[in-house]
Amino acid sequence: MRLKDVEINLQSGTIELNTFEVDKPCMIVIAGGKVRMTELPTHGGTTVVTHQGKVKRVTWDEGEEF
Repeated sequence: MRLKDVEINLQSGTIELNTFEVDKPCMIVIAGGKVRMTELPTHGGTTVVTHQGKVKRVTWDEGEEF
């Protein structure tokens, strides 16, 4: 699975992310009391699809040049 859960501090409702551990471009999605992170593709696009104010899916469109 490409989307990885990010821990939420339940007492404060905050997240902590060590940026030194993230070596590639990434995207964080916060929705419905959940936080998830995904790396962005080297070549391609990432789309977040919403419906009625809720995140329904995240899709990746990747390609490779030659």
